[in-house]
Amino acid sequence: MQPEPAILATLACNLDADILSAALPLLAEGRVEALEWSFDALFWAEQVPDWFSELLTTYSAANRLLGHGVYFSLLSGRWTPEQQQWLEQVRQVVAQYPLAHLTEHFGFFTGQNFHSGAPLPVPYTPATLRLGQDRLSRIYEACRCPVGLENLAFAYSLDEVKRHGEFLGRLLEPVNGFLILDLHNLYCQIHNFSVSYEELIGLYPLERVREIHISGGSWENSELAPGRKIRRDTHDEGVPEEVFQLLELTIPRCPRLKYVVLEQLGPSLKTEESRIRFRHDFGRMEEVVHRHRAGRLGYADAFFLPPQPLQTGPALEDAQLHAHQQQLSHILETAPSFAEAQRQLHASALASSDWKLEQWAPYMLETAVSIAQKWK
Repeated sequence: MQPEPAILATLACNLDADILSAALPLLAEGRVEALEWSFDALFWAEQVPDWFSELLTTYSAANRLLGHGVYFSLLSGRWTPEQQQWLEQVRQVVAQYPLAHLTEHFGFFTGQNFHSGAPLPVPYTPATLRLGQDRLSRIYEACRCPVGLENLAFAYSLDEVKRHGEFLGRLLEPVNGFLILDLHNLYCQIHNFSVSYEELIGLYPLERVREIHISGGSWENSELAPGRKIRRDTHDEGVPEEVFQLLELTIPRCPRLKYVVLEQLGPSLKTEESRIRFRHDFGRMEEVVHRHRAGRLGYADAFFLPPQPLQTGPALEDAQLHAHQQQLSHILETAPSFAEAQRQLHASALASSDWKLEQWAPYMLETAVSIAQKWK
């Protein structure tokens, strides 16, 4: 019997005709060693086709199906019925398709509609730390497998960028969770805040990295700063050369890495040219993974399980954080201009608060307005 490879070449693959058409040759050739599935995108599906269910069952039976949540809104200040329902549906998912692990995104969703919006950061305070730890404990209780968080691409300030890795590590401690290190998200921060890879990577708990994401994105021009381009994590292009370079540099620094995942959104894979590029990106990622895993030992999945039973009482809430999030979302979604958004924020309860909006880079607030109004 062949030993389990130390690192697996993995594909993010959902019930989407375009992504499945692009991935089908890779799946048919047996090259996709693990599958990452955004399971909560199917919570509202009326029916899952038998062939897709069989695909999930095949990877689940081999302990190579990864669940990647999108809609939980981990750091929302108020505990909602939708979050409770999400946990109940997670229990049903893992009963049908046991997962090797389950992950969610850092941040909270803008938007009154719970299931639309973009994840944005929160203040790094003791209160938000406790709130996030409470939510992660509830996710673990629902899935009973290793639980992880993905680093966020968006930030308002350089100070926030530099504190992100440490805060993620502290959030994960009670569940002994792991980190998805999304290298395109890191690339966004390197570019948007003119910070070096070496400085930034040293601020992350790399011993907790179990999974790496690579993907593409897009550039957005800043009207505030002509000539400045903002890198956005839109998952709608091929993987940039710079992200492949980051992959080469990062794998050796992550002793417990097990999965390297290629992500791209289905709507960007409608042409044959884009599908060929996608498969080329997978092949290049596959080659890097195979080269770096040679001679490397794997480790037991149980490493990222809580060392003792978790205790959860009533869900924690933070009324002030919730009020601030509602106010921020409303301003970002409705302000007719950057100047008006800035004026309203400085006249709001967020001014002179833990949000530190006085330190926000103007071009990133401009980007936040663009993101929120797109998803509204």
